[in-house]
Amino acid sequence: MADNQLSQPAVNSSSTTTTSIDPYELLYIVYNSDDDSLTRLVSVPSTPSTDDPNCKDIPLNIQHKTSIRLFRPTQQSSLNDHFSVTKKLPLIIYFHGGGFILCSAASSYEHDFCKYMATQLPCLVVSVDYRLAPENRLPAAYDDGMDAVNWVRNQALDAINGEKWLRDYADFSKCFIMGCSSGANIAYHAGVRALELNLEPELKISGLILNQPFIGGSERTGSEIRLINDPVLPLAMTDMKWELALPRGANRDHMYCNPMVDDVTRGGNKVGLMRMRCLVVGCDGDPLIDRQVEFVKRLEGKGVKVETWMEEGGSHGMFFFDPKKAEILFGKLKEFISIQ
Repeated sequence: MADNQLSQPAVNSSSTTTTSIDPYELLYIVYNSDDDSLTRLVSVPSTPSTDDPNCKDIPLNIQHKTSIRLFRPTQQSSLNDHFSVTKKLPLIIYFHGGGFILCSAASSYEHDFCKYMATQLPCLVVSVDYRLAPENRLPAAYDDGMDAVNWVRNQALDAINGEKWLRDYADFSKCFIMGCSSGANIAYHAGVRALELNLEPELKISGLILNQPFIGGSERTGSEIRLINDPVLPLAMTDMKWELALPRGANRDHMYCNPMVDDVTRGGNKVGLMRMRCLVVGCDGDPLIDRQVEFVKRLEGKGVKVETWMEEGGSHGMFFFDPKKAEILFGKLKEFISIQ
């Protein structure tokens, strides 16, 4: 293996916290310093869209090689495209997790999550296959998020030639932006950026759904220290992901990482203009829970109408591994999106 592949960026840890965990070994990745890229030694299992008549892949930005995976509810009568609805369905623009550096819309656990969500709510899901870091550091994923928002708006504008599933089944007045973990971070920034767009009346963003948002900061929190060696998201892994995702030279108090930063010149005050509802989901078994609670307080302080569901126990990413908790989550989402 070349020497440049072994030169991992230093993980910026606090002097008050120590751990022997090597996050690169844990995730089976190697950093290539010569071109700021990762060698991903293990492929995340994926599911082709051709395996399911109720999803399809659609190019988003050819230059950036991004796409969306569109899901509709699974019905017994939906084979051979004999799909019907009695009323138009809510639309969720969804961003997958993976710490900005792993996974895709085709990753099997993300595919299954979106498929189940589309059926249980029911709704249409536009799952965005955005660019990953460090090959494409932030704000690349945010830019891809806005491409997706604009793509949905363009479908709403084109009642004749727009994407058939959206044209036939989508209620464009009930669009939500959602993400899990790092995807929730992207969803938040996409929601803030969407405030600058003239989307209505063709497309109305009715709310944000932030499931265990991946956020950070330089100052350690109590939950990060308490769960420093968490088996799902140890502190060293969190630091490493931010080192790879943030713009070169930025620290964890950059606005992309730390939403507590309130700098008007960097868009902090735009949050106060947010009139859409926001649902924040978390659990006290997640090392990020203290940050998520403070994040909720900040949103409320800005006048944002926030609903929360904070579960006891659990872990980061628990809804992908516990079907019972996923079922409860989808029940909460169904209630949230049904409010007019």
